[in-house]
Order: sequence, then C-alpha cells, then structure tokens
Amino acid sequence: MKLIHRLAYYLGGFVIGLIILFFFLGGKDASCDYSPNARTLKNIRLKKREFNPKTLQTLQSKGLDTAAISSILNNGNVLFSESNRDLDSCKQYVIEGEIKETLLKITMENCAEVARLLDVNFQQE
Repeated sequence: MKLIHRLAYYLGGFVIGLIILFFFLGGKDASCDYSPNARTLKNIRLKKREFNPKTLQTLQSKGLDTAAISSILNNGNVLFSESNRDLDSCKQYVIEGEIKETLLKITMENCAEVARLLDVNFQQE
C-alpha cells in the first residue's frame, strides 16, 4: 500500500474519531481544571458563599455587587505568595481580578462547607 493511501486511511479514521468524541462530550459540562489556580477557584465557586456586611458596603460604595465577586472567582488569579495556606481549619486565599477597568483584590476564607469574603481592596490600573 502506498504511503498516500495509508495517510488517507489514518486521517479518515482520525476525523471519524474526532466526530464521535465531540458527539459524546459536546453536551457535557467537561472541564480541565488541573492547574492549582483553576482547582482553587473551582473549589471556592462550588461552596456556599458568605459575605461580611462591611465588605458588601465597600463593594456598594464602588457601584459593585456580589456578581463582581462571582466574576473574579471565574476569571481571577490566585496569588499564592500572598495567601495563607498553612492554616488547619480554613485556608485564606488572595484572588486578583479586573472589574470595570479596576483591579480588585479579594481575600477569601475557604472552609470545608463555606467560603467567606473577608476583605476587598481596589487598585486603579
């Protein structure tokens, strides 16, 4: 069999395999959360969130609400160098993200059942 025929059979099977793969995985909510940043954010997103009244007031003073926190938990970056992960009960993570051209740093306490918003810092870019 010529090389061109082998290549055509290989590519044909590969394309059929891709179509089957997209058919089976297309409707599922599959994600690849393998990096430490993605795993930490997903862990916090899946838990019930509690907000301190002081931090809610700080957010409202800047015209933001809890949707801004949800956006940061979806698209933000965990600053592991500023986080306190050595605690036994609840680890504290500093997460940075951009909302309305403002850099926002939040501190989240990640416990077993709940994630608490502890602090909010605004920084102009």
